[in-house]
Amino acid sequence: MLYYLFRFLDEFGIPGSHLWAYISFRSLLALILSLIISAWFGEKFIKWMKRRNISETARDASIDPFGVEKKGVPTMGGIIIIVSILVPVLLLGRMRNIYLILMIITTVWLGFLGFLDDYIKIFKKNKEGLKGKYKIVGQVSIGLIVGLVLYLSPDAVVRENITVEQQNQEVVVKHKSTAVKSLKTTIPFIKNHNLDYSRLMSFCGKYRVAAGWIVFVVMTIIVVTAVSNGANLNDGMDGMCAGNSAIIGVVLGILAYVSSHIGYAAYFDIMYIPDAQELVVFICAFVGAMIGFLWYNAYPAQVFMGDTGSLTIGGIIGVCAVIIHKELMLPILCGIFFVESLSVIIQTQWFKIQKKKGRRIRVFRATPIHDTFRRLDSQLDATSTYILRGWPRRPFHESKITIRFWITTIILAALTIITLKIR
Repeated sequence: MLYYLFRFLDEFGIPGSHLWAYISFRSLLALILSLIISAWFGEKFIKWMKRRNISETARDASIDPFGVEKKGVPTMGGIIIIVSILVPVLLLGRMRNIYLILMIITTVWLGFLGFLDDYIKIFKKNKEGLKGKYKIVGQVSIGLIVGLVLYLSPDAVVRENITVEQQNQEVVVKHKSTAVKSLKTTIPFIKNHNLDYSRLMSFCGKYRVAAGWIVFVVMTIIVVTAVSNGANLNDGMDGMCAGNSAIIGVVLGILAYVSSHIGYAAYFDIMYIPDAQELVVFICAFVGAMIGFLWYNAYPAQVFMGDTGSLTIGGIIGVCAVIIHKELMLPILCGIFFVESLSVIIQTQWFKIQKKKGRRIRVFRATPIHDTFRRLDSQLDATSTYILRGWPRRPFHESKITIRFWITTIILAALTIITLKIR
């Protein structure tokens, strides 16, 4: 809203109003504003929740082997995150931008889905929360909406990169003069090559483009669902998910910015995506909200984000990556989320297979994998056998585990940026 107001005032020569045309100015302002909102609103929200004794019953047991009591800590802190993102974006963003609209819809949609889950846990006293099948339906639905909008909207276009090698071996990257609908996406570590979904479906003959769009929509659904669930699983320790997500958000902001700048897009040999710069405003608000939330969520936590926050965070990351055609880089960037999800899949499936044979054998001491590093021997199921019972040799403090996971995400984030040149 303020963007259009100051652009209008700029027509009358009002001093300073021209600053609102700069994406860097609005993005940094969104970062600062989201930090302020999360700090101010977060304190008010926590006090309000405590007065009403609203906390997640599933977390009432003291699971910290070092004795920190987590009983009665307010949950649904994802509301702080959502408000801290939406207010700056609505004030500072260019609301006619299709990409910004998709990010706002994703935030509200998955925020509401997570809110339903937390509401059932807290007020209905059902520790299982919203049934898994309904969560999946909600995640698949938003993935389908995003994929179809990117397919149907005339504003969702790119200018594909062309690599030209001159006679003196100098490599020059140019972009096509016209913006078109594209089924290409960036592949890490492979030089001068983008994956074209329509080529994967070349066996469909003249229908390969239509089939390629079907693959793209399906891929969008998979990405949004997988990353959303991965973030949800990662939210198991104080500050864990918020810190990892802030780091991931910084990288997505960089990728969105270079993708929206034709000069940088040529330098990094990636597709130029017109109007994607508005994503930078959103991502800066996202990062600011994550850092601000850490003020209260860092160990020992004063508030938990709940599914209201974790499902929203994962959806935002997945949709942003799809929009800038970088979804195939997420296994690297979101490596922590991927490992968390993989550990749960391995644990549950292996246990089911062994149970059919009449044996209770588990692979890890606990899952998601971060729980393995803090679980005491006395907390293990005495009726089960653990393949990796001796790993790790001793439990670690929760804050140490969290910070080491942050460091791992920083390494993965740096590797993701490096892949733009190692090709």
